[in-house]
Amino acid sequence: MKLDESVLDAPLIVTVAPTGARKTAADHPKLPVTPDEIARCAAECLEAGAAMIHLHVRDAQARHSLDADAYAAAIAAVRRAVGNRIVIQATSEAVGIFTPDQQMAMVRAVRPEAVSLAIREICPDEASLPVAAEFLAWLTAERIAPQYILYSAEDVERFAELRRRGIVPGGTPFVLCVLGRYTPGQKSVPADLLPFLAAAGDLDMHWGMCAFGRREAACALAAATLGGHVRVGFENNLYLADGSVAPDNAALVRQVAGGAALMGRRLADADAVRHLLMENAA
Repeated sequence: MKLDESVLDAPLIVTVAPTGARKTAADHPKLPVTPDEIARCAAECLEAGAAMIHLHVRDAQARHSLDADAYAAAIAAVRRAVGNRIVIQATSEAVGIFTPDQQMAMVRAVRPEAVSLAIREICPDEASLPVAAEFLAWLTAERIAPQYILYSAEDVERFAELRRRGIVPGGTPFVLCVLGRYTPGQKSVPADLLPFLAAAGDLDMHWGMCAFGRREAACALAAATLGGHVRVGFENNLYLADGSVAPDNAALVRQVAGGAALMGRRLADADAVRHLLMENAA
C-alpha cells in the first residue's frame, strides 16, 4: 500500500451510502427508502461530488431486503435520474438475517455493476471457501466489481491470506475499512485507521473507508490524505462536522468534497471509478 506524496495525485472516489439497513424516517425525514427517493438522493449526491452510490433496498415494511426485484426497481430509478453518471454498488449485507447462499443468489439474480461483500460473511469459515472461491471467480468472469468489506485488522490479515491462497481472485482488489463498528457507542476517530493500515502493510490494493459517528468527515479526510477513498452517508452517520444534523446526504458528500479540494485532491467521476474497479477483473 503506497503512502507517499503520489497518492494525492489519484482521483478521490466519494461514495454515498444514503440508507443502510437499519435506520428509518424516524431517524431522519430525508432518509431515502423508496426507489424514487433513492434516485433523487443519487442525483443530489452526484452534483455534490459522489461518483458511486452504495445501494440498500427495503421490503414493504421498510425492512432490510436482498430481494432481486426491489434491487431492479431501485437501480432502474437511479438510471432514469442520472444515467450512467454514477456507479451503482449493491450491498449483500447479511444484517444477521441472510445466509451466504442467499447473499450470493441475490448477486447472481441482480447482476449489478458493483457489489460490496463482507469477507466475514461470504467466507465465514474454512468449509465456506470452495463455494466462495467459485462465486468470486464468477464475479470476475461477469465483470461485476466487488468491494471487500473489512471490519478489523484481523479481517485485513485474513483477506491477505485469502489472496495468497487464490480464494480472492483478480488483479488489484478494492477494500473498504469500516471504522468504529465495534467501538463503544459506534464512535470513530481518524486514529482508528492505523490498525488497518498496519495490518495491510505492502498489500497491493485500493482501499477506502467508512466511519460511524459524527467524526465521519474527519476520518474521511484522514483517509483521503493517505491515498484512500471514502464512503459517507446516513447509513453510518447523520451529523455534519460541526455537530449539527445534516439536512440530507448530499451535505455529507459536499463537506468531504470541499475538504478534498483544500488538499488538492481531485474527485473521481463514474468513468474513473469503473476503470479502477475493473482492475480487479484483470
